[in-house]
Amino acid sequence: MTYYTIRGIVGRGFPILVATSFVGLITGQILNYRLDQLVSMPIILLLIPSLIKIGGDTGSMLGARISSALHMGLGGPITKNPVVRNSVLAALIVGLTASAVLSFIVWLTGHILGIGIGLFVLFKICMIAGSIELTVVFLTTVLISFMSHRFGLDPDDTVIPIIATLGDLMGVAGIFVTLRMLGML
Repeated sequence: MTYYTIRGIVGRGFPILVATSFVGLITGQILNYRLDQLVSMPIILLLIPSLIKIGGDTGSMLGARISSALHMGLGGPITKNPVVRNSVLAALIVGLTASAVLSFIVWLTGHILGIGIGLFVLFKICMIAGSIELTVVFLTTVLISFMSHRFGLDPDDTVIPIIATLGDLMGVAGIFVTLRMLGML
């Protein structure tokens, strides 16, 4: 049981947390670079925190499920693994449903605050940006989980911090890509 020592956990976790801190800084700088455009669309400012949380949270849930399966010896090949397939499908349903509900909540909040935008436009933004974010985050989650396990690292120590940070980065990128696709930037 020497694997779960304080020194071991800190030794494996610290470099990952340092790296994810730098990615978080980059994400913040992307937002800072587009600050003038975001201020002109306050409804998007309402949307960003919640939408980026959906990818990170569902990706972390997926990573925890896959990590647990790997610890129980249910690894098998990625492409034919029912644990991976069912977990990804469930996380996708949760993520897309949360994105749809979020569009309504942000629309309602914006309507109450007088900074509204059409519900269908907000729904498109949430679904497209959410789909971009979830696709990248889920693919990365599965890959990091299996690679960590294969190289003798505990997926619990690697997956969740990396995926939570990647969810933020991809959420911000997904929103900007979507706004550009819809001609709003």
